[in-house]
Amino acid sequence: MNIKRVGIDLAKQVFQLHGVDCQDKVVLRRQLRRNQLLSFFATLPPCLIGMEACGGAHYWARELQKLGHTVKLMAPQFVKPYVKSNKNDANDAEAICEAVGRPKMRFVSVKTIAQQDLQAIHRIRSELVQQRTAKANQIRGLLAEYGIVVGRQVATLRRALPEAA
Repeated sequence: MNIKRVGIDLAKQVFQLHGVDCQDKVVLRRQLRRNQLLSFFATLPPCLIGMEACGGAHYWARELQKLGHTVKLMAPQFVKPYVKSNKNDANDAEAICEAVGRPKMRFVSVKTIAQQDLQAIHRIRSELVQQRTAKANQIRGLLAEYGIVVGRQVATLRRALPEAA
């Protein structure tokens, strides 16, 4: 099989593949389970692989790059115009395969594990700050019901709580 480009529609358990040769003739339409993906691509000669940048895409991109393939990730909104008919996994894989071959397509860089770790830490911290703010606002609202008005700063609320008790 002489495959030039492959589009993979990622999912939780079953992945849909669509591949074309140098003349853009379809030579691969296949569904693989999660545990079959790496062994399948290990048997293929290096080719260009396209995937939508979604959950798990960076992991699969790193794994496929280890096998010698060139992997490009695209934002889903850039792939959507290439879907030809009804949305299903096979049509999505075909659209991804078509989009990755476009010369002016914008790609998302594959994140390293360290970059993903740092991004996760920032997201978790941001969520914790939002939760703290929401809880402080809830406490300030409850105190206001008892006639105790506290300023908007979290530090102000911390100082006021011992006095309110």
